[in-house]
Amino acid sequence: MEDILTTIVIGAGLAGLATAAHLRAAGREVLVVEREDVPGGRAGRLHQDGFTFDTGPTVLTMIDLVDEVLRAVGSSVEAALPLQRLDPAYRARYADGSAIHVRHGHTAMTEEIARTCGAGDAAAFEDFTRWLRRLYEVEMPHFIGRNYDSPTDLLARPGAALELVRLGGFGRLGPAIRRRFADDRLHRLFSFQAMYAGLAPDQALAIYAVITYMDSIEGVWFPDGGMRALPQAMADANAQAGVEFVYGRSVSRILTRHDGAVMGVELDDGERIGADAVVTTLDLPVAYARHAEDLRPPRAARTGDYSPSALVWHLGVRGVPEHAAHHNIHFGRAWKGAFDDLLVGGRRMSDPSRLVCVPSKDDASAAPEGHSTLYVLEPVPNLHVGEIDWEVETPRMQEELLSFLAGEGYPTDVVTDAVVTPVDWQQQGMAAGTPFALAHTFAQTGPFRPANHDPRRPGLFFAGSSTVPGVGVPMVLISGRLAARRVSDYLA
Repeated sequence: MEDILTTIVIGAGLAGLATAAHLRAAGREVLVVEREDVPGGRAGRLHQDGFTFDTGPTVLTMIDLVDEVLRAVGSSVEAALPLQRLDPAYRARYADGSAIHVRHGHTAMTEEIARTCGAGDAAAFEDFTRWLRRLYEVEMPHFIGRNYDSPTDLLARPGAALELVRLGGFGRLGPAIRRRFADDRLHRLFSFQAMYAGLAPDQALAIYAVITYMDSIEGVWFPDGGMRALPQAMADANAQAGVEFVYGRSVSRILTRHDGAVMGVELDDGERIGADAVVTTLDLPVAYARHAEDLRPPRAARTGDYSPSALVWHLGVRGVPEHAAHHNIHFGRAWKGAFDDLLVGGRRMSDPSRLVCVPSKDDASAAPEGHSTLYVLEPVPNLHVGEIDWEVETPRMQEELLSFLAGEGYPTDVVTDAVVTPVDWQQQGMAAGTPFALAHTFAQTGPFRPANHDPRRPGLFFAGSSTVPGVGVPMVLISGRLAARRVSDYLA
């Protein structure tokens, strides 16, 4: 592999690691600077009292995108990241005591719907699957996996745009699901994914059904050794291909020439490193404030709408739950009103839905024998819309969550724990105190989302969830590819 020009990537999270891999595949010298001592970024890890917690994403889908990154640097998922498919991908638990399992494979899921919801909804699943798959086939190459220079770029592929219109992609997700299924439980099961985009199902465009496609149709996977194994495998493959890493140090500023173009970085200890381009994976408001303070950030980075946040409670407990799956979604009785609480009122959901993960079911290294790790997530307002005193509210929520866990049959003999609130997310450098970045409103999607470059600062590029294409593990992996493409075009 021929080395040509040097690029510095700020951050060894998933976006930074994907960027580095694609740049290395293009023949660039790449240096990754990471403030922590290990790779991962938001896909972090916590070792505490004999337990190991994955502190970031819990759901891994679309492993072909992971494989693409690894193959860019001469490896593969098969060689570097042993995986198991989770079946069920989710256990959905409802307030009336019923449950539906999201099973892998069309036949198994059809049978599950027939058993729990009836033959009519089972028959409707066939058409639903075809619709989801076609949405994905149109969106991924034509709208998600591409760079935009202006909104008029949407007109460059009129056939694909017309197909999305025909498919109802620009309608609303909630009504699109309700038209297809009679059982209210399926409405929730196939539309809650809108929360990943920072929106209520009745607000989100139907194009975001692709998220449902990713986990409910393509399936959910779990790496041997936990989710933390994903960034580690990517970092190892990058290093073996010649990408250099500097851990435990931060970039204090980006150096520029007299014409404003990037010429390198200065680290927190004063060391200067030259580079022809720099890719930063920090949240955009933070990136501009720290590394481009002389530039006015894009509108969305200043006044944009942010996704709800989450309180996450990591628990190491004695005992093993009997009936839980790896991923468990507990739906409250309220639905629309709960979203209004969160997104409009800026307050906790009066009847919250919650996610409980039990990683130790499939990762023996996460907990001592006879013990479990629990990951408990409740959506809460971000710091821009909420006025919650988290010093007061956090212990109150922990009491409520412990009672909820006991009522749902999870072990609650706590050995150790760690709680993360919106204030903690903000202190980690996440704008508005949310790990889910800018919401995917129409005005913050595609060519309207903040771009991954700024013409006012030649040589500076962006990757991660604040820029295109958006939030979630698959999207940030694609963002690395798109940022690398920008760099290659710039350095050509």
